[in-house]
Amino acid sequence: MQLFAIGINHRTAPVALRERVVFPLEQIKSALQMLRAHWSADHSSSQATAPLAEAAILSTCNRTEIYGAALTDNTSSMHIPIDASYLQCAARWLSAYHRIPVSELAPHLYTHPHSNAVRHAFRVASGLDSMVLGETQILGQLKAAARAALDTGALGVYLNRLFQHSFSAAKEVRGQTQISAHSVSIASAAVRLAQRIFEQWSSQRVLLIGAGTMIEGCATHFAAQHPHTLVIANRTVERGLKLAERVHGTAIALAALPARFHEFDIVVSCTASALPIIGLGAVERALRARKRRPMLMVDLAVPRDIEAEVAQLQDVFLYTLDDLGAAVQKGHAQRQAAATQAEAIIETHVERFMRWMDARRSAPVICKLHNEAHRLRISALLRAQQKLARGEAPKAVLEAFSYALTHTLLHAPTRAFTQMHDDERVRFAQLLDISLEKNPLDA
Repeated sequence: MQLFAIGINHRTAPVALRERVVFPLEQIKSALQMLRAHWSADHSSSQATAPLAEAAILSTCNRTEIYGAALTDNTSSMHIPIDASYLQCAARWLSAYHRIPVSELAPHLYTHPHSNAVRHAFRVASGLDSMVLGETQILGQLKAAARAALDTGALGVYLNRLFQHSFSAAKEVRGQTQISAHSVSIASAAVRLAQRIFEQWSSQRVLLIGAGTMIEGCATHFAAQHPHTLVIANRTVERGLKLAERVHGTAIALAALPARFHEFDIVVSCTASALPIIGLGAVERALRARKRRPMLMVDLAVPRDIEAEVAQLQDVFLYTLDDLGAAVQKGHAQRQAAATQAEAIIETHVERFMRWMDARRSAPVICKLHNEAHRLRISALLRAQQKLARGEAPKAVLEAFSYALTHTLLHAPTRAFTQMHDDERVRFAQLLDISLEKNPLDA
């Protein structure tokens, strides 16, 4: 059995192409069925691709990947490198499914065979291959992909083991490193800033001014904390309403802000205004109405939305884009340091998984050895029983039985040893010494 991973991600393709190969979660089951049917037909027609025994599809906004386990044997006479044939088959299927020319898609695909596929899966689960280093959302998406494959009957022993190991590796990475502990986006930095100032999110009222990309990111992050109130204020109310609906908030017109400004504990602003939209006087009036309860204000606009003099007020914590930018840079550096630790953890898990793969690969040989040894034992035992039935001395029969059984069992490995090359004999002798030390005959 050979494992492989084939895909396209944010490092190999622009978003314009990535969005064309996305599989909505509800389509993955049917897509897996089509993939296996396509792979089977490809194998039957050309014999260039090994039969696909197991498969799973992971599809997010930043990556679409096929994980597979293919049946292989040592007698296969394929002239094309097996991983190259997989890439060609996957490219043809993705091209047909999404109606994208192969010539347009293939240059952006990558393939990871054998242990590289295992390493890749572990790194993806741990957030080391994500656009945002250390992000945690990908783990849930990988679990959903595994469940979809299981429900379809496409997940077998090998891929199931691979995914379970990837979940364990991700858990250890997050538990033993600081890979996810530091802010690496302006939006997440704003949330962490608020968390340091306000302990109880359930009672906080959040105001986001604007409806552009920066505020959209902040809205998502703040909504995840489940504040008491989340309000979007924008010049165009319709655009504010669309964003508010996505994050289960409410929207108001920017013109209505003066009357409600004092209600909010956290204010994040990012508009395209050429002049400040929040002045010192407005904040002073809000603080009086709040009876000096503190406010966190984050100005992400350039030019600034909030007058700089607001920072001098005693009950206001004002931060600018530069302040949060410094926190993000520090967070990136800290996550990079944690990533080095994470890679070492992942290598340990890869080695452990590959040892399991090797053991699975050896299982048929070991089973055959046991069956043959059992057959030889039965044969020698029958001969001994016949001698006992004829009245021969039990002691002589037992000695003959043990000698014959030992000689018969050692015949095949002894012959194999004599046919080995010198270096193979040395290695075999070393392994034999280790085995005898662990299992002494007089134990």
